[in-house]
Amino acid sequence: MSEKSLSVETFKLQDFDSASYRLSYDWQKTRVAVDQEIPGEQASHHKLLIHTGEAPDGGSRAWLVVFARGCIGCILYAWFYKFMGCLPSVLRGKSTASHFSFRYYALAYLPALAAGRLFDLGYFKIPFFAASSVLVACTFLTAECTQFWQFFLTQGVGMGMCCGIMFSPVVVIVSHWFSKRRGLALTTTAVGAALGSVVFPVAAQNLIPLIGFGWTVRVFGLILMVTLGAANLLLKRRLPPVNVRGGLFNLKAFRNKAYFIYCISGIVILLGLYTELTYLSVSAVAIGVSKDFSFYIIAIANAASALRVTFGLMSDKFGALNTMAVFTTITGIATIIWPFAKNESQLIAIAAIYGFSTGAYVSLYSAPIVAMGQMEDAGRRVGMFMSLIAFGGIAGPPISGAISTATGGFVATGYYSGGSIIFGVVLLLVARYLHLGRLWGKF
Repeated sequence: MSEKSLSVETFKLQDFDSASYRLSYDWQKTRVAVDQEIPGEQASHHKLLIHTGEAPDGGSRAWLVVFARGCIGCILYAWFYKFMGCLPSVLRGKSTASHFSFRYYALAYLPALAAGRLFDLGYFKIPFFAASSVLVACTFLTAECTQFWQFFLTQGVGMGMCCGIMFSPVVVIVSHWFSKRRGLALTTTAVGAALGSVVFPVAAQNLIPLIGFGWTVRVFGLILMVTLGAANLLLKRRLPPVNVRGGLFNLKAFRNKAYFIYCISGIVILLGLYTELTYLSVSAVAIGVSKDFSFYIIAIANAASALRVTFGLMSDKFGALNTMAVFTTITGIATIIWPFAKNESQLIAIAAIYGFSTGAYVSLYSAPIVAMGQMEDAGRRVGMFMSLIAFGGIAGPPISGAISTATGGFVATGYYSGGSIIFGVVLLLVARYLHLGRLWGKF
């Protein structure tokens, strides 16, 4: 064989080996999405290859996303639920927070269905910016409100819908950037909500007597402009969008029995999860605690939840659902014994335990959902879950209030709410069994 032909054969072999190596590498780094319908092509479906690679699990870009998600959590849970829910009682001199709270939970969760689907399709920046702008506008309009229906439109409809549009996609974005350390990332983002739920209400309590209600709200509106501006700049998805089939509400997702039971467990848990927080100040006054200090008992419960970052470390080691099951059980027990507190110190201890343990479910509930399917439609699955558990948020506080009114106390309410939470934990364990195929394992 001539030297020229030998060199040609050698080059071909080397090129073939290089191509094989690249194919092997790409195979390890590539996942095949479900069939995608191509517009203009009737009855033609193609496999779409997406080079997802491995989640970086760290780095400045990933942690900036976590920081931005923390800003959103601060707004959603702290500003919207804790502070705004108390404004009607500040203005009208009577407690209407319980009547507002269940509307907030529903309105902030229901839009997640559409937001999650839009996120999967690649529509994130524009809806997020629009929701941010409307949220800031509603905040400044709240400063001018004097009637109940005005609060309902600005707080309930406007701000609630905007929070729902923002929150669902940012949960999935964090999962884009973290895999092995996903639990730590999710719980770190939730620290912002815990800190904000302390700072906003306490600041409002002290600023309103000094500068008035209107200017207090305007100050907070300026803070929202800064935090939401940072979030709009820093939040960025890592994976490309995919038009997975199934529509807005994909009923076929419930063929996954683990996901189906997990959604039911979320509804049941939400029936009782926020009952203690909703009526904590009312029960404190009933046992002789001053009205001023009863406000700070709620702040203590919220501050205790700031320690939830420890749940992230436990989640990455033992599994998110396992961590949620243990600490949500503690939440259920704390809810049952809450009405039996006879003095201020006992109520503070129970509130701190409740606030700390609640953080596990609130910060980690999305992690098992992401693990139950492909990342390509994680936004839709999270959105469907959040929209469904909204019904638990709608029904829970009114049912608890009706039980309290009928019985003249909170003992029966505690049994109902705590029992709902513990039963929901049992369903969590059933979902784990259906997913793993065995009674115990990391999940």
